[in-house]
Amino acid sequence: MGRKLDPTNKVKRGPGKKARKQKGAEVELAKFITDGKDLFVFCPLLVYESIVVCKSPPLSSYLPLGMLSLDLKTIHQRIKDNVDVLCNFSAKREEGKARGDYVSLLKKDLCTYYSYNSFLIDKLMELFPLSELVDFLEANEIQRPVTIRTNTLKTRRRDLAQALINRGVNLDPIGKWSKVGLVIYDSSVPVGATPEYLAGHYMLQGASSFLPVMALSPQEGEMVLDMSSAPGGKTTYIAQLMRNTGVIVANDANSERLKSVVGNIHRLGVTNTVVCNYDGRQFPKVMGGFDRVLLDAPCSGTGVIAKDPAVKTSKDEADILRSAHLQKELILSAIDSVNAESPSGGYVVYCTCSITVEENEWVVDYALKKRNVKLVPTGLDFGKEGFTNFKQFRFHPSLKLTRRFYPHSHNMDGFFVAKLKKFSNVVPTVPAEKGEGFSYVSFVPGISTVQQGVKAAGVKKPTVKADVKNEAPKSDKNEGSRFEKKQAKKRKKPTIVKKRLGKNKFQKLKTMLKKHERE
Repeated sequence: MGRKLDPTNKVKRGPGKKARKQKGAEVELAKFITDGKDLFVFCPLLVYESIVVCKSPPLSSYLPLGMLSLDLKTIHQRIKDNVDVLCNFSAKREEGKARGDYVSLLKKDLCTYYSYNSFLIDKLMELFPLSELVDFLEANEIQRPVTIRTNTLKTRRRDLAQALINRGVNLDPIGKWSKVGLVIYDSSVPVGATPEYLAGHYMLQGASSFLPVMALSPQEGEMVLDMSSAPGGKTTYIAQLMRNTGVIVANDANSERLKSVVGNIHRLGVTNTVVCNYDGRQFPKVMGGFDRVLLDAPCSGTGVIAKDPAVKTSKDEADILRSAHLQKELILSAIDSVNAESPSGGYVVYCTCSITVEENEWVVDYALKKRNVKLVPTGLDFGKEGFTNFKQFRFHPSLKLTRRFYPHSHNMDGFFVAKLKKFSNVVPTVPAEKGEGFSYVSFVPGISTVQQGVKAAGVKKPTVKADVKNEAPKSDKNEGSRFEKKQAKKRKKPTIVKKRLGKNKFQKLKTMLKKHERE
């Protein structure tokens, strides 16, 4: 038996690596500590960065360099004063001071006090009145209460509440709007490791995540698609509302996140769900004909700043527009996946955890223009109405049927919910302009333009008529010799287009559609 593996062979060991490093650091520190006032400090005013010996300067000498910590209490009071002045500007303004001066100072103070970048503060100032803006920013500094959803496939809310109370959990019903939610104030045991949790009696889920499933209102025996399902809270809620009947397809583009979906499905006793890993934009090519589709689209996360404070400084205009572009592709794909002729369904619920207009109303308004859908009431009896006009945007009047939720108003994460009803499976075509002999089908993600032009109902092969003025005069069969006929054919102008499409009809159609798009 070797020395390292023999427990009886006790070897006297020296100090470990960590102890040696600590001792070396102490020796190094002792070299620089002197009894006098001369200290080794970094002098930032030198051209070359180096460490030199100099007298430790008084605190007042750093004032010009702005190295004193800012007085946050003073800034907070100044924010309140500026908001008060701007809310009643004509009566409380100072002489010779414009409104823009107050706004710029307020914006700078908000960025400093709440640690936001200037872009996001600009967005929030456009979205909220000034008095409400401070409430929203304050609400983002406080964590939302922990909420759980009772799994009615295994237990009842009353029995679950009693079992958790016996374990030292202080809880209450989440509100009259939900029959399965519980809010937890404090607990003497970890809520995510109780026997009830491991047995699948409840799911840790934010209150705002209840809302899209309640708006979707799935019925028993239906075929439902959850296009972006991870981590599985909404999918399992749909399953319990359907009482494990019908079929649920839980899709997500991230295969790693699907592991949590599978785990929650097994833990909660869901048996009617199929899990798959596809890009949502290509899903209509995989399968379709669903009765209802839920799309919780990926977004910038401006509604969940309390959970992810990095959003305060990490987002800019490009991130918002990139998210909006992806969401437009996904919502068209979700609409194409649903069956308008479903006897009980034909509904699409679109939701995000963002509060920006570009990711919410703008996306839904785009879908209304591109597909045969209409907005219907969500069935949620609380929440604020969506915007029908915002800055330079003018949206469809029915967007007031959408619902917005804010942390300072409803004590839940910022959320947006819209419910769409599909009334026709035909993809609408762009109306033909004057002087054009054909129309084309609007673009659908995942389907080529040629396929759309051929497969869409009511779309014929485009034909282009030759210009009568430029057409060469036709000669009679018996008139002139063969040589003269060939010369007449050569004299035809190259602008004349033949009526037939040629051998490769698909290629001809594709070329003409591209030419029309360029014009």
